Amino acid sequence: MNTKYKRILIKLSGEAIGKENGRDIDSKKLEKVVKQLVNIHDLGVQIAIVIGAGNFWRGKYGEEYMERTTSDYMGMLATTLNALAIQDMIESKGIQTSVMSAIEMREIAEPYIRRKAIKHLQHGRIVIFACGTGNPYFTTDSAAALRALEIESEAIFLAKNVDGVYNKDPKVFPDAIKYDDITYLKVVEEKLLVMDATAVTLCMENNMPIYVFALNENKSIERVLMGEKIGTRIEG
Repeated sequence: MNTKYKRILIKLSGEAIGKENGRDIDSKKLEKVVKQLVNIHDLGVQIAIVIGAGNFWRGKYGEEYMERTTSDYMGMLATTLNALAIQDMIESKGIQTSVMSAIEMREIAEPYIRRKAIKHLQHGRIVIFACGTGNPYFTTDSAAALRALEIESEAIFLAKNVDGVYNKDPKVFPDAIKYDDITYLKVVEEKLLVMDATAVTLCMENNMPIYVFALNENKSIERVLMGEKIGTRIEG
């Protein structure tokens, strides 16, 4: 079966595998996500993942009493919890993985080395990037854009809780308009809540297509991969 892309980077939020209260890990959600990953891996697609940590920690949690860099480092470390959970679930399905961390912690993850990450992908391993870029003031969105470019991914799949990009928050405004296609520049100029401006600009400067879609839709990752028009495509 022919797929539109052979190497992709999937950006997952911590909430994608979090419990309904927004905290901790929901094993059923995790298994549902991993099932999709296994299916597309079996199609011969090389998969890299950047995972957030919103189900454990966000920088804003410490805004009132904590120095920003400390809060950001805590968020980076929290991504490792999600990365290890995804790794464990994927490997329980018989697929090899590698967790690569931007912050060195050799006992539980490999240090991120670009050439080694590409080798893992070429050998059919799913690579999970933890700890963002390893730098404070940069989000996991920026990490996704950076890693996608470094590993020569063909596209970024941005799996979210909403089914695409809207001109305003569809949860608040019933008349919100969904875009099927939109340019990077319009996302930045209209300050649409897709990815942060740094990430979108990096993708724009390097012509990296971004697909935004709802993770909880049936086989959504597979459908985008096969070229079905769901969600929103950001390009041009």
